Amino acid sequence: GLLALPTQAAAFCGFFVSGADSKLYNNASQVVLMRKGQRTVLTMSNTYKGPTEDFAMVVPVPTVLQKDQVKTLPADVFSKIDKLSAPRLVEYWEQDPCYIPEPLLDLAPVQQMAGGPAVFTKSASGEEFGVKVEAQFTAGEYEIVILSAKEANGLESWLKANKYNIPAGASDALAPYIQSGQKFFVAKVNISKVKRDTHGNVALSPLRFHYEDKQLRLPVRLGLLNASGKQDLIVYVLHPNSRFEAANYKNVFIPSNLEVLDDVRKGFGAFYAALFDRTLEKAGGRAVVTEYAWQSTSCDPCPVPPLQPSDIYTLGGDVFGESNVSARNQPRRPGQPFFGASSSWVLTRMHTRYDTKSLDEDLIFVEAKPVVGGRGSAGLSREKPGAVNMASVNNFQGRYIIRNYWEGAVACENPRWGNWGGPPSGGKKIKAATDLAGAKRGGVKLSTVVKSALPQLDIQGKPEPVRRK
Repeated sequence: GLLALPTQAAAFCGFFVSGADSKLYNNASQVVLMRKGQRTVLTMSNTYKGPTEDFAMVVPVPTVLQKDQVKTLPADVFSKIDKLSAPRLVEYWEQDPCYIPEPLLDLAPVQQMAGGPAVFTKSASGEEFGVKVEAQFTAGEYEIVILSAKEANGLESWLKANKYNIPAGASDALAPYIQSGQKFFVAKVNISKVKRDTHGNVALSPLRFHYEDKQLRLPVRLGLLNASGKQDLIVYVLHPNSRFEAANYKNVFIPSNLEVLDDVRKGFGAFYAALFDRTLEKAGGRAVVTEYAWQSTSCDPCPVPPLQPSDIYTLGGDVFGESNVSARNQPRRPGQPFFGASSSWVLTRMHTRYDTKSLDEDLIFVEAKPVVGGRGSAGLSREKPGAVNMASVNNFQGRYIIRNYWEGAVACENPRWGNWGGPPSGGKKIKAATDLAGAKRGGVKLSTVVKSALPQLDIQGKPEPVRRK
């Protein structure tokens, strides 16, 4: 079975601006970047802890956005992509070493698919502050205005004049974006139109917009203005052909294919948080951790089904001409290419945890070569723990294994060890590690629960059971 915990906390790629004196803190956000050519579709999901007064988000964007470039999405749009790419805990049972399976029929191989507008007061017009309102419109619960500014002080003054309480240091943080010619996407929220989640946090509708830019950049520095401590940022990138990595930060892969004790099932999120923190610490604290890189139309194992045409369409496929239904069930003209289910994107999941000391510039992402790791090879000679290798197709994931070694009778002269499968009742248990930023930290000692030797994290490992040859 699959255990789905609440969505993980992550850092917002802009900053909140409150309409009252109370402070607002970023609590949780996820970002999906769908990229093709120089066009990017960015979708963000945010929750916050704070007062019920209206507030706004401010995000730098490279161009002036129009109403048809912005839309809100269903609140659960991130749930599937999160569970699909989340680090997963799997459990295998060693089969009877004396069992001799029936010979398989010689069948032909089956080919698998590769893996109302905002209103501003007259006294707070933009002219006196060097601020220009480039566009304004509504999208769902958001009242949106696109601004350009000549000076950071002027933009800060304009926002204050329009009754926004700007976080300390906003002017200095805004200055580099103004100097580079960026515009500012200000999305004011009517709090009476949003709902609270089970934790009491306001869950805003995900906000999606698209634009053209030569670089795939995520403006995360502004989010630090609302930070009350360390923040987690989880970014999903969808691209037709390539996985992505950071261009201006160190890149590391989460150690995968580790065998762990059965106790890990009781607190998988806390275990993974400890593993992630150790990995980031060993990388110097200033790095981006790749947790997943796989074709969107497949997975192994699958906590949830792979992304469907409707998922791709919602996250931005409509901008690139993708259909929201499977092309297999649609009539085609001779020579017309398939779209939908046959259109596979590469899904990359990257994760970092940072504060003002470890993050001093926005994240820039670039294409990277395919990799494979965390496949969980069967047999006694299994995939090396933590191994990541170059490949022709992306097949990398965070995979952690509970192995139930054979403890029954051995009634044969030449037992064959290392044949792993599902439990006697059938079916494999897959548990995804979500709520990673909110997982309890400091209570897991990796050396006591990880059985695989992992020298790069100073984990010696534990010996496997003694086998009779």
